Amino acid sequence: MSKRKRAVFITVWILLMALVLIAAFAVGGGVKHESIQEVVRDAVLHGSNKISLLGIKNVNPAIVSAMTVSGILLVFAAIVRIFIIPRFQVMPGKFQLALEELVRFFDNLAKTNSPHRNSFLGAYIFAAGIYIFIGTLFELFGLQAVTTEGLSVTLPAPLSDINGAIALGCLSYLVILSGGIAGNRLKGVGNTLKDFSLPISMSFRLFGALLSGLLVTELVYYYINLSFVLPVAVGVMFTLLHALIQTYVLTMLTALFYGEVSEPHLKTKVKNK
Repeated sequence: MSKRKRAVFITVWILLMALVLIAAFAVGGGVKHESIQEVVRDAVLHGSNKISLLGIKNVNPAIVSAMTVSGILLVFAAIVRIFIIPRFQVMPGKFQLALEELVRFFDNLAKTNSPHRNSFLGAYIFAAGIYIFIGTLFELFGLQAVTTEGLSVTLPAPLSDINGAIALGCLSYLVILSGGIAGNRLKGVGNTLKDFSLPISMSFRLFGALLSGLLVTELVYYYINLSFVLPVAVGVMFTLLHALIQTYVLTMLTALFYGEVSEPHLKTKVKNK
């Protein structure tokens, strides 16, 4: 693209965004049934909009999202393993090449940060990274569910619920602990338990990042009247950034701490002269 075309494109884009903002503040707003405090509180705690889980128990929408994302990933993995992987060729196609590059990325991440033990680590950070990325993008599909009060809500990202973020953070910590046990036995357990705040920091870092994007989108929807143009751009931008950043951050931290606690410590004997 030439400099002139790029300048024209940027100018048109700025004019369109300015037009959207002008229209947003010029159009009259609708009736708001909830205050902004109630909207934000429900986005964080999911206290009012519950969904019946097969008539057994009323749960947060994020739990339904987590089960849906997990089911989709498991079915997709089974299809790839049964029907696609046996047909891999020496000269890879586009899908095979993309899949191999994705696996190679997480495998290199595991080998770089944990050169001594990395087979299980590579598999775990691959699964965790895919779950975070797909789970974060899940909210972009806008799947609807009916609450116990008969209202329609959009299923959020699974990790935008504090319980989901804590579960993944604690699971990553247990994986790190297993690396310490496999590499250094009791000493590895001690090295891992010294970082007792690690699961808390990992959980709240993941939860805070995903929640910030959700709250920004909610605020844009609430305060800007033209809520069918600008919130889409804001939501997609924040969701894509958080999906990429949080996938890399959690997998990198897991691989880094796993490599530290699993690194073998050689005993050196000091000879008295």
